[in-house]
Amino acid sequence: MAGAISLVLALFGAMVYCATVSDQSATARRDMTAATQRGSVAQPPPCIWLFELDGGAVRGSPGAPAALPVRAAMRQVAATGEPRVNEVVIGGQNYLVRTQLRGGVPVQAAMDLRYQAAERQRLLRTIAAAELAGLLFAVLIGQVLARRAIAPLGEALARQRRFAADVSHELRTPLTRLHTRAQLVARQLRRGTDPILLIGEVDQLVSGSRQLGEVVEDLLQSSQLRAVRRPFAPVDLAALAEEQVLAEAARAATRGVTIEVRRQGLGGHVVRGTPSALRRVLSALLDNALRHTSAGGHIWVTVSGGPEVVQLTVRDDGVGLDPDHSERLFTRFVGQGSGLGLALVREVVDGHGGTITADGRPGEGAVFTVRLPAEPAAPLPPVPSPAPREPEPRP
Repeated sequence: MAGAISLVLALFGAMVYCATVSDQSATARRDMTAATQRGSVAQPPPCIWLFELDGGAVRGSPGAPAALPVRAAMRQVAATGEPRVNEVVIGGQNYLVRTQLRGGVPVQAAMDLRYQAAERQRLLRTIAAAELAGLLFAVLIGQVLARRAIAPLGEALARQRRFAADVSHELRTPLTRLHTRAQLVARQLRRGTDPILLIGEVDQLVSGSRQLGEVVEDLLQSSQLRAVRRPFAPVDLAALAEEQVLAEAARAATRGVTIEVRRQGLGGHVVRGTPSALRRVLSALLDNALRHTSAGGHIWVTVSGGPEVVQLTVRDDGVGLDPDHSERLFTRFVGQGSGLGLALVREVVDGHGGTITADGRPGEGAVFTVRLPAEPAAPLPPVPSPAPREPEPRP
């Protein structure tokens, strides 16, 4: 774009310069013709000197340069009678000279071309300045347009990379959970366990595969240019926590970790949200706690109900964390092995109008606290007032 605009400006400048030079030359020749035909030697037109050759003597305009006139041209015109126009250099100066006969007397008009050369130099400088300004303007416009053109591509690439990272992280936990439970079922079957006794484990596999399908659906929806927000509905957060703890029981058993669920508070534990998204929050927090808790450790999941806020805490006695770096855990790819998952957790919690915080000490475990707005209790239907009794008639 800059090259194209520069080329257009250069062509335009060349056209202006050529037109100006041609106009200067035509005007000078026209003025010289008029001066030699009608001009007065004593009072010549501006910027022109006139000379007459009369009987071998030359009479010139006042103030004429000493190097003028060009006598050879005057003698030649006197001999042939044909007008002559020459551009000559005398004393380092350029002159346009026209010589012709007027009343049988050779008359010569001379014009100093330095003024026209100065005007052309000014014109060239103006064109060069315009070319430079146009080039800078073209570069600026080109950069702005290029950024505007590239910005959607960069955004699409960033969205693609983010989607790939989200998919790899979000699918890892449910796949690991299903794989662990399937291994346990297969091991028990090889040991001769009655399949009837494994119906509960198979039901957990079915439930886990359904939840995996919900995660895939959410990820596909979030990858669209305009994300489709799933409608909120009342969700029992305590029941959801118990469900996720049961789903993680097999993996926790293989790691030698105990998980407990507690219900606290006098109020309900119902929030308004998307069950699949909140299930991913619990799954990510439990996965993070399992990966940072050694064998023999404990994880406590507590759901506290209140009139306005329902609080969920996931506490463990694992490796802990530095409280000064707790906020960094919710930044993508910053946390040690869990930064992406916790970043997604914060996105979901923010989307539900809640908050999430992390606290702990190195070697003393960590606690993650999620606070979500409580679902308002449905108003009780009004109790109809009893109809007034009519007085009984007297006998």
